[in-house]
Parts: sequence; structure tokens; C-alpha cells
Amino acid sequence: MGVVYHANYLAWFEVGRGELMRSWGMPYAYFEERGIFVPVVEVSARYMAPARYDDLLRIETEVAEFSPAKLKFAYRIVRAADGQALCQGWSLHGFMSRETGRPIALPRFAPDLWQALGERIANA
Repeated sequence: MGVVYHANYLAWFEVGRGELMRSWGMPYAYFEERGIFVPVVEVSARYMAPARYDDLLRIETEVAEFSPAKLKFAYRIVRAADGQALCQGWSLHGFMSRETGRPIALPRFAPDLWQALGERIANA
């Protein structure tokens, strides 16, 4: 059909949030080194137009919610050539202890990380 498979958009969401966190100097590996996993617990995508093979795409990512227990990213995937919005969505992530596999409150578990992340979100 010449269109991109719908599940690829979720992979592009991951690329968008990974690049955003990396641009803040806080890649996911940094969280894991601190004993914190940030798994996806819920995701949503709304498809508005298809991406076609060889389209160049722009992934726009921002933090939509931030609390002691969770982080929600919002995404917009746009065709670079004409600015057509192709997909928008979000992903919800919980903070979890690598050691116990249980949810954690980030401010209590890693107050310095909580503060640094909050500052980057506020300045975005």
C-alpha cells in the first residue's frame, strides 16, 4: 500500500522521548544507573494521515504531566515536506525501583534527580 505500518509510530514516540531526555543530559541510561526504571504503563495514538515510504518526518515531543510517581509525554509526528500532522499521541510512564520492581516516588528515591528533571521541564 506504500504506507508506514501503524505500530511504527509507537517506535517513533520512543525515539522522540529518548532524544528529548538526551538533549536534557538525562538519557534513560542515567535513570537506570541510579536504580530507576521508567516503563511505559499506557500509550495512545491518534492517526490523522498516513506516512508514506521515504517521507521525512519530524517528531515533536514534550512533557505533558510530571508528578512524583509518573511522567507523561505528548507527541506529534509531522511530515517535514508539507507540515502535515500524521499522528498525535501520548505515553504514560511510571517510576519504578530496579531492585524491587515496585513503584517509587521519585522525590523520595532520588531528590536530586527529581529537582533536575523538574527544572528541565519548567524551562522547556
